[in-house]
Amino acid sequence: MYLTHFEFPDIEEEYSFRLSIKRTCYDSFYPFGILSRHHLTQLDFEPVTILYGSNGCGKSTALNIMAQKIGLGRDSLYNRSNFFEDYLDMCSFRPRESLPKDSRMITSDDVFDFMLNLRSINNGIDLKREALFDEYLDNKYSRFQMRSLSDYEQLRKANMAKSRTQSKYVRNNLMSNIREHSNGESAFLYFSEIIRENALYLLDEPENSLCAQKQQELARFLEDSARFFKCQLIIATHSPFLLSIRGAKIYDMDEDPVDVKPWTQLENVRAYYDFFKEHDDEFKRRFPG
Repeated sequence: MYLTHFEFPDIEEEYSFRLSIKRTCYDSFYPFGILSRHHLTQLDFEPVTILYGSNGCGKSTALNIMAQKIGLGRDSLYNRSNFFEDYLDMCSFRPRESLPKDSRMITSDDVFDFMLNLRSINNGIDLKREALFDEYLDNKYSRFQMRSLSDYEQLRKANMAKSRTQSKYVRNNLMSNIREHSNGESAFLYFSEIIRENALYLLDEPENSLCAQKQQELARFLEDSARFFKCQLIIATHSPFLLSIRGAKIYDMDEDPVDVKPWTQLENVRAYYDFFKEHDDEFKRRFPG
């Protein structure tokens, strides 16, 4: 483990700070009042720690505060305010050792941007493929003669066109299409590429864009990353599949005060369980035995 615990200011500390503010023209004191609302003052971490709760409970806020205070790299912007730095000054953390260079914060926006980049690259590949079809015909029937070394590349293409079919010519001159995947497959590819061994990762709702099957694959991947490859993970999620990661310490951010619970006692998981139990007879009729 790279991080043992993180401390947030309590209600009294927040109140004292707000009394010290002379101006009153601010619309928001964010992130003040978010985590203290449910008396969250400290998180103690395991190799896998999960922040669970409904929208607005402060899961993402907690991750953003920790990532900024610890100094983790990140790509996407996040919600800040005039008082964000003041709040950070009131937080503290205890690393067990220096954080590895690959440690970072990963959000669903990062995954979405990755998928858009893949799509953009593939659109470029599609355009290049059309151009190569025309180039093949020009080279195949050209009467090109090499006059200097600067003509070497053109001669190579002309000889290739005369010795290959159109499809082989295009394949040899075109980089592989890197996105023969659905959005969900591309999202999973992102995690498999960005997460390296021996590092700390803060993941904000990584299940977004993933179907149930891919969420299960991601859960196994994250579990193995912590178990076998010395990663420490702090995850904000609603997903019952990620919540079921073996050995995960789960904070229920909807409780007041915030409490640690097993995943089977969480309200969202129980809602899934009750729904499928209600329709159990239908499943048995369709899938007997």
